[in-house]
Amino acid sequence: MIGYVTIGTNDIHAARRYYAALLGSIGGTELMRLEENGMTMYGTGWEAPSIAITTPYDGNAAVPGNGQMVALVMDSRAKVDSLHATALELGGSDEGAPGLRGPAELNFYAGYFRDPEGNKLAAFCTAPE
Repeated sequence: MIGYVTIGTNDIHAARRYYAALLGSIGGTELMRLEENGMTMYGTGWEAPSIAITTPYDGNAAVPGNGQMVALVMDSRAKVDSLHATALELGGSDEGAPGLRGPAELNFYAGYFRDPEGNKLAAFCTAPE
């Protein structure tokens, strides 16, 4: 259902470095780049949801949304741990270390972080381990 989500940035060059490394660590690549506004899209292919970063179209400062978050599905808890650690190594900040959340029978394992500009992301899986 979701084609892509867009995350605003005030420094497109720094955001490109962060997201290329972060999403590259889970198989994502740059799918598209528009030089006129800096919009850059990352994903595993056009048939799957992707993430775009861009400076705001209206010219105002990009600010993180309160209550907004992009959640990236992983197929193992180890991959959740790895992506969370990579996000922090790249300059992101911790918003909740990886671990089980909610009722045990859901197997909902997630780690939360913010990119260097404060946008919130999560890595999660529901695979039992």
